Amino acid sequence: MTHTNSIYVAGHRGLVGSAIVQRLREQGYTNIITRTSKELDLRRQADVERFFEQERPEYVFDAAAKVGGIYANNTYRADFLYENLAIQNNIIHSAYRFGATKLLFLGSSCIYPKLAPQPLHEDALLTGPLEPTNEPYAIAKIAGIKLCEALRDQYGFQAISCMPTNLYGPNDNFDLQTSHVLPALIRKFIEAKESSAPEVIAWGTGSPLREFLHSHDAADAMIFLMQNYDGREFLNIGTGQEISIKALTELIAEIVGYSGTITWDSTKPDGTPRKLMDVGKLHHLGWRHKIELREGITSVVEWYLQTRTFEQKEPTKEISHA
Repeated sequence: MTHTNSIYVAGHRGLVGSAIVQRLREQGYTNIITRTSKELDLRRQADVERFFEQERPEYVFDAAAKVGGIYANNTYRADFLYENLAIQNNIIHSAYRFGATKLLFLGSSCIYPKLAPQPLHEDALLTGPLEPTNEPYAIAKIAGIKLCEALRDQYGFQAISCMPTNLYGPNDNFDLQTSHVLPALIRKFIEAKESSAPEVIAWGTGSPLREFLHSHDAADAMIFLMQNYDGREFLNIGTGQEISIKALTELIAEIVGYSGTITWDSTKPDGTPRKLMDVGKLHHLGWRHKIELREGITSVVEWYLQTRTFEQKEPTKEISHA
């Protein structure tokens, strides 16, 4: 991939897509193609095929998806399955059909079985039942992996896949009904501090263990893989480090400066008890994360305070991760 190759970033206004575009520009790539969801509805096969036929991108980063947290995934189950299948099928197949040199498909760590051995190794895929609350989204992402593998096997199309851990960063979704845990907690604690609320209610028990990767690190890893990896097997992307939701909540409260009470609502679901990625293959290739969690959360809090709006944001079709 050279600095003058045409590069299409699907989902360029979302969490990861925006970070990919920023990192590509910083690295000197000048021929970056983007479309908003109003300009191109990725759910419509004919529209996507027309776009690829006209633009003929040489490299494709598929970072487009309908995404959300536990509530959104469990409530809009049909939407998450149908729309994600449509979006990724249209992009991946059109990239192959219209001669793209290489495609990177962005999956999610929720593809792994709920009780898979930890840390999650790539070989654990399809070895057990999925976490029920995000099963439709996970099934769609598994289908994307398998489509990339099948196009490679049958036609020699150079499609690679990567599975990031839980991501956070600028341009995340901070809506309390549809966002993931980290941005939701940031918003909750900022608003609680500003209103002098005596307590903040957090979902679940706080016991689950999670791994978090800053979106700028994720973008760096994906560009690295596009440049350096050509294997059939998908690769995990993460830090290899984990934190309990309780400890994460306390860390965010400290960074925001909230000193009230944190109350845990155990009637709400915890989700998967533990989700830590085995990133040994990625480390072996020579890539490691750079942004540590406290530094990353601090920067996101500052970004949110500078850019926030008080309008609720619907689940985006332009990315983040469950």
